[in-house]
Amino acid sequence: MYQIGALLFYGETGVCRVADIQVRSPGRGEPERSYYVLEPLYQSCTITTPVDSNKVFMRPILTREEANALIDRIPQIKAQGFYSRALRELTGHYQAALKTHDCQAYLELTMSIYAKKQDLEAHKRKVGALDQRFMKRAEDLLFGELAAALDIPREEVPGYIARRVEGQAPSD
Repeated sequence: MYQIGALLFYGETGVCRVADIQVRSPGRGEPERSYYVLEPLYQSCTITTPVDSNKVFMRPILTREEANALIDRIPQIKAQGFYSRALRELTGHYQAALKTHDCQAYLELTMSIYAKKQDLEAHKRKVGALDQRFMKRAEDLLFGELAAALDIPREEVPGYIARRVEGQAPSD
């Protein structure tokens, strides 16, 4: 059970702070249950969810050490764009990466779409709206969690990543 004030990753929302834990009765004759009151860090809303729910994915956010280790692995990641003319196949591929709720998968997805974008631009073509939408979603989830783990503003995450990666010795 998470404590009040804890940061957790919640479903498709991303990083949330546990604002409160309340005991409520969902309906007449039903037993009381404990509920988390969650406040997303990057959205203005409140989410109430049962503590024992397994319908929506919840996990602790990365630690500072885990976030830095993930960033340090970036030079070793070989990103290749995923190409498909079938929108259903492309959407399924991207959604599968997002549904892992894993920062490594978000990073790989972002890097693969970026590689695809670079390849298309080299051939005087543009990346599709679907690719852009999924890249933004993966970046939002990734940067939000890294910002929370590193205790920095979300808009500073790309610069932090660039400085950390550039500071590493090249490895082959």
